[in-house]
Amino acid sequence: MSQPKLIFLGTGGDAIVVGKQMLSSGGMVLQVEDNQIHIDPGPGAVARAADYGINLRNNVALCVSHNHINHANDVNAVISSMTHGGLDRTGVLITNKSAYEDNMEMQPMLNRHFKDKLEKDIVLDVGKRVGINEVEIRATHAEHTDPHTIGFKFFTPNFTMGYSSDTSYTKEMVEDYREVDLMVLNCLSPGEKKIIGHLNTEDVKKLLPEIRPKLAIITHFGVKMLETDIINEARQIQHKTGVQTIAAKDGMVLNPLSYSVNLRQKTLNLFKKQ
Repeated sequence: MSQPKLIFLGTGGDAIVVGKQMLSSGGMVLQVEDNQIHIDPGPGAVARAADYGINLRNNVALCVSHNHINHANDVNAVISSMTHGGLDRTGVLITNKSAYEDNMEMQPMLNRHFKDKLEKDIVLDVGKRVGINEVEIRATHAEHTDPHTIGFKFFTPNFTMGYSSDTSYTKEMVEDYREVDLMVLNCLSPGEKKIIGHLNTEDVKKLLPEIRPKLAIITHFGVKMLETDIINEARQIQHKTGVQTIAAKDGMVLNPLSYSVNLRQKTLNLFKKQ
């Protein structure tokens, strides 16, 4: 079995950064136990996957947290790539309600034509869960301008990972993500700069001591974040919270097992007294 990987196909957040492609916006790919899960395929997801050596035919699941362009624009293109244009009905779509169903505010990004190309599609509400082979995926709370936005919590055999999606700080997040191994946080703006439905670095500083992950990763950067020193923002978060924090980069690859509690326990067991 190959080592698990978390690959960032893009770290761009707001309309300016994504619109100008100042940073890429293809989402993230989690590879674990021979399962490949694509999370929030924004604009350029297919192209960035090719750039970073990701074969989208290997996707067993596609997760969409909400119905905004920078998170779901390429959902149909990724499904087409996964299924050879529908010739091979394979893979599972896990999505929130608004990205899947017609509503009064915005048409869903998912085209009806592509709903029938997958093996299965599942709409998750907060607290609901689904199993994909060895991985369990649970929908978590989020407070965003898309009222049906969800985050995700991934349970794998050796580590847990949280993904906040776009959200304001909420107390529910503390219980959702408490003591995950990895916590990926969409941190749009620096300092106390408030943008409705998004986290800033001060929110992250407040959240991490309560969640207590082994590693926090900030991503989904807006133009105000690019105008500052992103690495310094991550350092300030780490200094304030005591939680190791890094700023994601386009194309960054991380091995989640390096931060796994389960792995550390297994390693300690190797040194039992005889």
